[in-house]
Amino acid sequence: MSYEALPARTLDRRELLDLVNELAADPSRWEEQVEFPEEGGRHFASLYRDSHVDVWLLCWRPEDDTGWHDHDTSSGAVRVVAGTLLECNPRIGGEHLETVISEGESFSFGPDHIHRLTGAVHGSVSIHAYSPPLWRLGQYSISGSGVMRRVSVSYADELRPMDDTEQMAGVA
Repeated sequence: MSYEALPARTLDRRELLDLVNELAADPSRWEEQVEFPEEGGRHFASLYRDSHVDVWLLCWRPEDDTGWHDHDTSSGAVRVVAGTLLECNPRIGGEHLETVISEGESFSFGPDHIHRLTGAVHGSVSIHAYSPPLWRLGQYSISGSGVMRRVSVSYADELRPMDDTEQMAGVA
């Protein structure tokens, strides 16, 4: 599917999943954007953006961590095209749900989805699509006393853990 063939409306989760899976099947549309910088966090490149959809390529190292976040009003889909990602979903008062997403696997989510992504192995690459396009995201932390906090950030800001003293990873 070409970008020009996309419907002129907000895409649903199934359509976003179809989009990332179709893009994954045609590396000529994204492989030149793959890069693993020595420093500065994960590499991300915008593949396409219009008034209805936003598509990104992300390149991951094991130390790359988005921190806990949501996508505000956008639904999304992710396809791992190389390596492995680890998705964590927070569970207050219990163990966080951890899901390994390996090369060739994909998943989708709605705007109410809170998660954290990390590169499980060096050289991981993923394609992400969002609809409507990202403008704001919510980043989350939880204090040592258990208070959860959401901070609104721009889509142009690189996601990372908010503060080492306020990580949800250590809260059971």
